[in-house]
Amino acid sequence: MTTTGTGGSAGACAARAGAGAASGGAGTASTPGASGSAHASGGADAARATGTAGAAGAEETGPVVIRTRGLTKRYRGGQLAVDGLDLTVPGGSVFGFLGPNGSGKTTTIRMLMGLIDPTSGTAEVLGRPMPGAARTVLPEVGALIEGPALYGFLNGRDNLLRYDRADPTADPRTRRARVDEALARVGLAAASGKKAKAYSLGMKQRLGLAAALLRPRRLLVLDEPTNGLDPQGMREIRSLVRELAAEGTTVFLSSHLLDEIEQVCTHAAVMARGRLIVQGPVADLAAGARGRLAVTTPDPGDAARILREQGLTGLSADGDRLTADAPPAAVDLADLNAALVSGGVRVRFFGVERGSLEDAFVALTGEGFDVAG
Repeated sequence: MTTTGTGGSAGACAARAGAGAASGGAGTASTPGASGSAHASGGADAARATGTAGAAGAEETGPVVIRTRGLTKRYRGGQLAVDGLDLTVPGGSVFGFLGPNGSGKTTTIRMLMGLIDPTSGTAEVLGRPMPGAARTVLPEVGALIEGPALYGFLNGRDNLLRYDRADPTADPRTRRARVDEALARVGLAAASGKKAKAYSLGMKQRLGLAAALLRPRRLLVLDEPTNGLDPQGMREIRSLVRELAAEGTTVFLSSHLLDEIEQVCTHAAVMARGRLIVQGPVADLAAGARGRLAVTTPDPGDAARILREQGLTGLSADGDRLTADAPPAAVDLADLNAALVSGGVRVRFFGVERGSLEDAFVALTGEGFDVAG
């Protein structure tokens, strides 16, 4: 499903009354062939019970663009997709909504945009309750949700023109200029005359993003925006997100790619099995993770033996690179290095590398992260 900032196309509909063509804005959902079900969570329990505490500690003193309290979605049959979500997104941030596929990210976004009703709890977007205020809120939001829904028989430019014509608040005098600018911004100017059915997945993602950028919006909501893109395309989208944030747009970006969130986001929240694990500034989340001791040596076997004798745990070797859990603060790193040298280990590199967002996730959930699915 694509929810664009340009109004819907012919045949487009919102998932609830009041969020459709009358809004003419971001909440108009174009749904050719789209399924009404989102990625559902596989269970009700959190990976750790620390999620509530993490959420409570994320209150911001500045303006809040998205706020949920106890937001819950249970599908028919009892499947609990989102469980008591307390989310706070500060204005002006690039907010990463992070979690494995099936963790409840898309279901949450669909509730925020008024596309599905919550089972319980509340959600506010731009300071107004959703879905009740959808007609007022959605024209100020541009969104790309669950991939773009396009008219395959139309070329890229005509798809955008059709979206824009469906927006009663869009100025027809500037329509073609705005479409051209949006196409150029996402790198599709040269392919704008090509029929959408011939677009690759990555090109379709770009076109969906262009639709959300046809007019300035206070909030941009992107669900897995780099899906299907090659590394160069991913870099371009990250650069565009930073540019939009610099212009004053709050960007809410969901992803299952830890590296993507760490590179582009100022704030993040981690979801797992439908529950919020933690949220806050990305730098704080990463800083909360213990770093890893790294040693580069042509003698990894001897180095591992000596480090074990020194009480280090979590050792892992990859060629001439050896890592271990960072030692406690009371342990002098110089003593560890001296022990290696005294044991005949040739040390080429020795140091503690800072914790990453991935380290923080593993520490919080006690499990790995699905970066492939």
